Amino acid sequence: MLKNVFKGILIGFTLIGLGALLPACGEKSEKIRIGYSDWPGWVAWEIAIEKGMFKEKGVDVEFVWFDNYVESLQAMDAGKLDGNCQTWNDTIFSLATTGAPMKAVLINDNSAGNDGVVANGITSLKDLKGKTVAAEEGTVSHFVLLTALKKAGLSQDDVEFKNMFVPDASNAVTLGNVSAAALWQPSLFNAMQEKGMNLLFTSKEMPGLIPDMLVFHEKVTSERKEDIQKIVEVWFEVMEFIENNPDEAYAIMAKKVNQTPENYKTFVNGTRFFTLEDNLNAYTKGSDDSSLYGSGATIAKFYTEVPALNITEAPAFEAAIDDSFVKAIE
Repeated sequence: MLKNVFKGILIGFTLIGLGALLPACGEKSEKIRIGYSDWPGWVAWEIAIEKGMFKEKGVDVEFVWFDNYVESLQAMDAGKLDGNCQTWNDTIFSLATTGAPMKAVLINDNSAGNDGVVANGITSLKDLKGKTVAAEEGTVSHFVLLTALKKAGLSQDDVEFKNMFVPDASNAVTLGNVSAAALWQPSLFNAMQEKGMNLLFTSKEMPGLIPDMLVFHEKVTSERKEDIQKIVEVWFEVMEFIENNPDEAYAIMAKKVNQTPENYKTFVNGTRFFTLEDNLNAYTKGSDDSSLYGSGATIAKFYTEVPALNITEAPAFEAAIDDSFVKAIE
């Protein structure tokens, strides 16, 4: 845990507060507690909550909202949640730093433009050489930054790297305190509203490498298998609702995060929601990035290449891939 750079700054005071609010996942409770935060593929669960889909399935679920995504990761690592909505990147990072066994049971979406690198007055990735660039070290934003730099024939050594939380990086780049920043939504959208900002790279250019998932502690998937199955099934009911009632769906999602439905459509357009077929394809073993196995290998290698994280051995991630729940729906 001490090696976890981006979580470590907040972990002390955050977990004290969370401990007072949330029982440990080992304590007896009928509810299954799932953390979620501001990302379209996870805010979509709000549709299931509002429409009573979980009640119809007969499963008692409590979704716990986190204004700060990092805090949901901390709560998950500390055992204060049964499950969490988190990226494949952060799941693999947790496996490397905590060793706690987890199971990724569902892919909600792939980022398809909702992560990107923005620059102030700079129009080319190559022009970032020698400039100050911000990202949240060890997170998806850092992963996106290094992928973008590699595309331009650069590495982190070619820029002056600053480790900053995504909202702070967004402010810094729009104020001109850094030349560029790797951001995700809604910080990406907010930054691009400012004069002089240019979008140099987005996750559209790295398909399959940013899966957003539903992850549970392994103990929960074994002890509450039937309930987890119902939760996974609800996701595909949410997908059907969005397809048949897009305006109502966007309004529900936008309301949760205090956005207008019009603005929220921008975020949705940068999200590739995953159907059952998409899930089955991604859970199939393969070496390319469309497979969790292929993207997992790429992500695991990334963590060994960030010196500050001190991860010398690629994290073992394959045991966290659990396709049993999506396959049971076939």
